[in-house]
Amino acid sequence: RLEAERIAAEEEARRHEAECMERSVARQAEAAAQGYPNVYDVDFTIGKKAFVETWGQRIDAYLAGFPLEGYGAAFAEAAWENSIDPRWSAAISNTESTRGTNCFRAYNAWGWMGNGWSSWTESISGHAAGLSEGYGYTISLANAQKYCPPTYQDWYQRTITEMVKI
Repeated sequence: RLEAERIAAEEEARRHEAECMERSVARQAEAAAQGYPNVYDVDFTIGKKAFVETWGQRIDAYLAGFPLEGYGAAFAEAAWENSIDPRWSAAISNTESTRGTNCFRAYNAWGWMGNGWSSWTESISGHAAGLSEGYGYTISLANAQKYCPPTYQDWYQRTITEMVKI
């Protein structure tokens, strides 16, 4: 019985991973068709483990010396689960709070709808889910206008500049 449960869990994990890959590739294609920048810099076809390891390390290097340091894997996993560019949320954290240094509310490095969270892991996951649901795969000028209407052109330039650094 335990062996059957283990096999079923492994099969479910493989199915979920395949679904995430398919969804992410489709969202990248949609973003590319709309002219979004840097769409092909992210390879979701390498699988979750390699994706989280690769992007987690890159994001950790970017966040070094800031309050969000050490949460690269959380950003990468949240990006994987929500089919978004793994650089996006981390870059927004720089634009909005200098990578968690000047938060609007508890664990809110993104100026995100006035929310406060109970941990960085919870907030990273919540922000990535919100980006996915409300904005799509990655940054665009239209998404910047929606996220930060008063200064969206500057916000867009600052955020995409940070994305390129990751």
